[in-house]
Amino acid sequence: MYETTYHRPSSVDEAVALFGKGSDSKYLAGGHTLIPVMKQRLASPSDVIDLGKIKELVGIELSADALTIKAATTYFDILESADAKKAIPAIVHLTSVLGDPQVRYRGTIGGDISHGDPGNDHPAVMLCLGASFVLKGGGGERVVPADGYFLGTYTTAIEPDEIMTEIRIPVPAKDSGSCYAKLKRKTGDFATAATAVLLKLDGDVVLDVSIALTNVGATALKATDAENSLRRRPLTESAIVEAARLAMSICDPVEDLRGSVEYKRAMAGEMTLRALRTAAGRAKR
Repeated sequence: MYETTYHRPSSVDEAVALFGKGSDSKYLAGGHTLIPVMKQRLASPSDVIDLGKIKELVGIELSADALTIKAATTYFDILESADAKKAIPAIVHLTSVLGDPQVRYRGTIGGDISHGDPGNDHPAVMLCLGASFVLKGGGGERVVPADGYFLGTYTTAIEPDEIMTEIRIPVPAKDSGSCYAKLKRKTGDFATAATAVLLKLDGDVVLDVSIALTNVGATALKATDAENSLRRRPLTESAIVEAARLAMSICDPVEDLRGSVEYKRAMAGEMTLRALRTAAGRAKR
């Protein structure tokens, strides 16, 4: 048997201080990761530090250029946020297809991002939207861009004693369009493959584009070559097909019950086609 001491701090500073006192401390957010691994005896922390009562970690704020979501904000809170719906509808749509109602009531956006699971939907969307993450630990506070935060399967740039406090997402231009196209077996399931797209057009010419892929690599993938093939060029059907081919070329999925390597790679291409076409339609409205 092992003993775990449970803590319920009221501030981020208190939580960080408690973390430093334990021999093997773990932070607890929504509980969808830590609790199951503890039940399976895959983790035996000396101290569990519950972040659920820290008010400074909850809330959504909209400024002229950014939507800031505090890290312990639940999916349900994002779904109900008028500011999120106004500034970045793609975030609200994504949240509506995450898990089931029980998950959406308890799951936190910061916990999901910090977990670094390549099958989760938030990493690719954060890459696509150019988000950055505010991290606070014993060494102070720092801001890390999403592009560079996700290092590998269940591996991110966050240090063990750090807490993600905020997610900062630039507000897309009003004439841009976005889409998250996801292939899944059933509602709430991980993606077999998915693509996030943010697209800005001037007529039919692509002024800027961002493309990121879910669950076809060790982490979310930024499809840079596909983006470069579209930028400053007319968005023709042949250009979309070529961008999808380039997105497929960076995929390195693992075969599992959701499909073979070849199938997943092909579906990443198909999701890229769908996301680009849908985002283009929304950008032209």
